[in-house]
Amino acid sequence: MAAAQSELPLIVVVGATATGKSALGVELAHRLGGEVVNADSMQLYRGMDIGTAKVTDEERRGVTHHLLDVLDVTQEASVAVYRQRAREIIAEIRGRGRVPVLVGGSGLYVRAVIDSIEFPPTDPQVRSVLTQRLEDAGSDPLREELREVDPESAAAIQDDRRLVRALEVVRLTGRSFSSFMPQRLHEPQLEPVRQIGLRMPRALLRERIETRVQRMAAGGLLEEVRTLALAGLREGRTASRAIGYQQFLAVLDGQLTQSEAIEETVASTRRFAKRQDTWFRADPRISWLDVDMDAEDVVGELAERAQVTLQEAERSPRR
Repeated sequence: MAAAQSELPLIVVVGATATGKSALGVELAHRLGGEVVNADSMQLYRGMDIGTAKVTDEERRGVTHHLLDVLDVTQEASVAVYRQRAREIIAEIRGRGRVPVLVGGSGLYVRAVIDSIEFPPTDPQVRSVLTQRLEDAGSDPLREELREVDPESAAAIQDDRRLVRALEVVRLTGRSFSSFMPQRLHEPQLEPVRQIGLRMPRALLRERIETRVQRMAAGGLLEEVRTLALAGLREGRTASRAIGYQQFLAVLDGQLTQSEAIEETVASTRRFAKRQDTWFRADPRISWLDVDMDAEDVVGELAERAQVTLQEAERSPRR
């Protein structure tokens, strides 16, 4: 691109899982002279390759990728830490006169990079006390406590991990957990950003998700999970809850058959894709590309359409 280094845009490729983001990101990086920055929270983990559809060395086609394989499965992912490192890397890429291409479906991670979001503090001791209460008495007492101080979060939170986090925030800040949630836009952007979204007809996406999970199972997902279990996957607060890994851990524990794990993984992935779609569609700054056939077969066409969209955005007033 002809822009000065400080004006090199951050290209963002988002959308639901299995829509072809990774392939498009690589193709755009090739065409624009760029480098890819990962924005998939589970691809931060070393060894979580098959179950996250992490791009292989061959699929990267020589394009430099950042923020892949930076955490052990026993470590907890932090959006705040990710934001700081991602922004540093984006600045470094621009400093080399190259175009940063942020690619992924973790909506909060993407928003954390491109928007101004306030993150609440954390305290291991407070969290430990709440976690012990959860183990001793179950979630009902904690949920009732949260309902009294933050009814909005209590109504929305389903899993125990976020329940503990919400109470931790209330105790540390005196503010509701919901008050820290990013608003649906109008926070100041910190970068010149151009967002491209991929979307598919629901029936095609459902089919692609099922095919992908079947390929993961055939490609050795159970063995990958077995290896990661020996590395402490069960103890990882974040990694152990990843879709696919949670289900195949249950296979190792004799709680599910492999067929049942595949079925549950497909269902969970479809629900996750629906949540991703809802999140990204709420952002009017995203320019959408419709994919009505297998994205792997049309990546060149998608890249051409994306480039046209980016050129049009450059000619338009900054939003």
